[in-house]
Amino acid sequence: MALAKEIMGSSMVEPTSFVSSSSKLVLERHFCVNPVVVPLERRRSLQLKRVVRATPTVAAVSDNLVKAAAEKPVKFKVRAVVTVRNKHKEDLKETFVKQLDAFTDKIGKNVVLELVSTEVDPKTRAPKKSKPAVLKDWSKKSNVKAERVNYSAEFMVDSNFGMPGAITVTNKHQKEFFMESITIEGFACGPVHFPCNSWVQSKKDHPEKRIFFSNQPYLPSETPAGLKTLREEELKDLRGDGQGIRKLSDRIYDFDVYNDLGNPDKGIDFARPTLGGNEKHPFPRRCRTGRLPTDTDFHAESRVEKPLPMYVPRDEQFEETKQNTFSAGRLKAVLHNLIPLLMASISSDNHDFKGFSHIDSLYSEGLLLKLGLQDDLLKKLPLPNLVSKIQESSQGGGLLKYDTPKIAIKDKFAWLRDDEFARQAIAGVNPVTIEKLQVFPPVSKLAPEIHGPQESALRDEDIVGHLNGMTVQQALEENKLFIVDYHDIYLPFLDRINALDGRKAYATRTIFFLTPLGTLKPIAIELTLPPAGPSSRSKRVVTPPVDATGNWMWLLAKAHVCSNDAGVHQLVNHWLRTHACLEPFILAAHRQLSAMHPIYKLLDPHMRYTLVINALARQGLINADGVIASCFTPGRYCMEMSSAAYKSFWRFDLESLPADLIRRGMAVPDATQPHGLKLLIEDYPYASDGLMIWAAIEDWVRTYVNHYYPDSTVVCNDKELQAWYAESVNVGHADLRHADWWPELATPNDLTSILTTLIWLASAQHAALNFGQYPYGGYVPNRPPLMRRLIPDENDPEYANFMSDAQKYFLSALPSLLQSSKYMAVVDTLSTHSPDEEYIGERQQSSTWSGDAEMIEAFYRFSAEIGRIEREIEEKNVDARLRNRCGAGVIPYELLAPSSEPGVTCRGVPNSVSI
Repeated sequence: MALAKEIMGSSMVEPTSFVSSSSKLVLERHFCVNPVVVPLERRRSLQLKRVVRATPTVAAVSDNLVKAAAEKPVKFKVRAVVTVRNKHKEDLKETFVKQLDAFTDKIGKNVVLELVSTEVDPKTRAPKKSKPAVLKDWSKKSNVKAERVNYSAEFMVDSNFGMPGAITVTNKHQKEFFMESITIEGFACGPVHFPCNSWVQSKKDHPEKRIFFSNQPYLPSETPAGLKTLREEELKDLRGDGQGIRKLSDRIYDFDVYNDLGNPDKGIDFARPTLGGNEKHPFPRRCRTGRLPTDTDFHAESRVEKPLPMYVPRDEQFEETKQNTFSAGRLKAVLHNLIPLLMASISSDNHDFKGFSHIDSLYSEGLLLKLGLQDDLLKKLPLPNLVSKIQESSQGGGLLKYDTPKIAIKDKFAWLRDDEFARQAIAGVNPVTIEKLQVFPPVSKLAPEIHGPQESALRDEDIVGHLNGMTVQQALEENKLFIVDYHDIYLPFLDRINALDGRKAYATRTIFFLTPLGTLKPIAIELTLPPAGPSSRSKRVVTPPVDATGNWMWLLAKAHVCSNDAGVHQLVNHWLRTHACLEPFILAAHRQLSAMHPIYKLLDPHMRYTLVINALARQGLINADGVIASCFTPGRYCMEMSSAAYKSFWRFDLESLPADLIRRGMAVPDATQPHGLKLLIEDYPYASDGLMIWAAIEDWVRTYVNHYYPDSTVVCNDKELQAWYAESVNVGHADLRHADWWPELATPNDLTSILTTLIWLASAQHAALNFGQYPYGGYVPNRPPLMRRLIPDENDPEYANFMSDAQKYFLSALPSLLQSSKYMAVVDTLSTHSPDEEYIGERQQSSTWSGDAEMIEAFYRFSAEIGRIEREIEEKNVDARLRNRCGAGVIPYELLAPSSEPGVTCRGVPNSVSI
């Protein structure tokens, strides 16, 4: 506490308390209705209980000025230090404009600042303002190459000015600039900090003044009188009017449906249904861009194709370091896609892998080097600069080969083992699908008149021999049986998927047995096809092999399970549950919560880059003919499957880690346990590590919430907070707005639960699902994203081919060389940490992001707890008793280890969905 106070200045500001009764917020049944206004005297007493604030604000340089102010106001100077972040590299045009701005700055086309007091003038009832001041050393520092440059300005203010609460900025230059922070020095309270972290546009493009508030948090009812109008103006500007085409320099946050995934102007194969806003395909809302409709479908928005940028609000776009990392990854993806495509054009006989050594060559030699084609193909590339960059970067293979995935480094043959196949269900890249088996045989919930019999083909005799002497009923009762069930999500799509060229899939169920060692073993796989007729054999069961033929059948069955798992992981657990479902909460936060709102300050680091990464996904991943459609089993039906999961499965109230574990039967409530839960699989790495991080986030959020919201009336009276949650639900998730499971927002506990869930999803949940994609999936046999062959039986024409060369048949069932290469390049990029990544327990300007010393001290405690958790995870990963994370050939579970170096590391928990 003392440290935080020393960093920020010795005294804190007591905000002016006032309550607005001019308007009431109309909310749905789950939100506070007719909030009771807390009496002013009680409100102040509550504030004193939760935080001791310093003496009233003074604006004098010394005590003498304070005394003089009581008699007659006097003028004095205060100084602003403005920190601007430069780009590392500028193109010729940017350099020219920068020099032009330096010249014109001398003749009055400069950057103008104006201080705004927290107080109003008693005569005019308008906020007190300083005289305008300019950044006076801009032109002198125009050639400074440092990443951050400090500029200064001086203001003349009266001794009765009060406390500065806001600054307006007018940029008369031609070029935008990134303002990182402003510090005002000269007031008796000590330095006043203004965290900005925003692009300031030229006045010619955006005539209105930019508004920045100090780091002192205020609930809406506490807003000082001098800042009330500015607080409302800033939010109004961010909301926009919902009209027109958005410019890249805009800062407007608005909602729209997913009507830009297809491109019907290119033909019917590129048309896609609108997701969201209709009963058939419900979906969360995305950021509105306002582009014109396509020529052939008025309801479809025209597309912006790469490399042209898609609109997101200016401050949401990648910063330079992140952009460079992402661009480098995209270059690798382009090359890895181009290479097999060119090779395929040379020979029509190399679409499939020829053997496992062929797969290994992707990492050890690079295909071009192996085949002696590198120089020939590089000469065919059209851009000389690109060629030289590739050659510089490809010494010994470089960009033209892949890094060996972690799964293949640790044990090249791990993917063949049943124990590894099972271990990845609880410690791999998709550890959130496995469930306790409730009944055996499992039963479908799909309508039998549409999708055939609900009964499973699994029988007791299929599994009883693998239960260590138990009966099936005993194994169920003793919580020894678990299932990964992809039957109901895939079956409605199978007819359409299997009609696609080069796609063959089943709806799978996999049964696992929990061994006395605490590990899982797969004991049966059910493979289902849509019934083709009354007597068709649409279901089959494959069990662990007892001979060579059975071994290859079992390998193919496991590969189909992995293919299903890859699709559900990417489309449901990764994209839908972390990326898409968070976007409405982020949009609403910018639209309804002022930058000075304490909850905005809490959420701010957990919203970084999410809107832009989602926009890039709409542009190149989840769009028609994008990488997801090209490389994953559901093909053109990928996003319809994601929508179906949103409709039938997603529930915000079950997205917290404890609620999800209980929903899946993987844990039961137990007050004697550290986190109030008892795991059915004690060594469940994702859950055990996740619960530690969940508890740390929850404790931090509860401390923060209780600090500002001592009771329910304060929560209900916060009009911005209630508007944020109401808009997130009623607009951002409009298709599910009437569901009865939405949590209420009426108490501090409600708020703590909602915020903890959002922060968990943005940080640890996303990290657990994202950063293992290349380490596990980069070796395609371990985790094929699609399959191209069904498993033949004796009556199939392909059975003879399978029997004559089972390895060749297996390789031909995997994705093609082009599909594999494209997939590997993309998951490589998605698994890469940027050098500017901000990890959980860290945040920008860690000592000045808030003007509340008590909360900064609480954040340091949270950061220390995250460090302790990381050390505990490291200890668990070398504990030989924990066989799901330690052992010969076993990858340690580090996906929830909080910190990471840049690159593909298979660890690290960023604050936000940033890739």
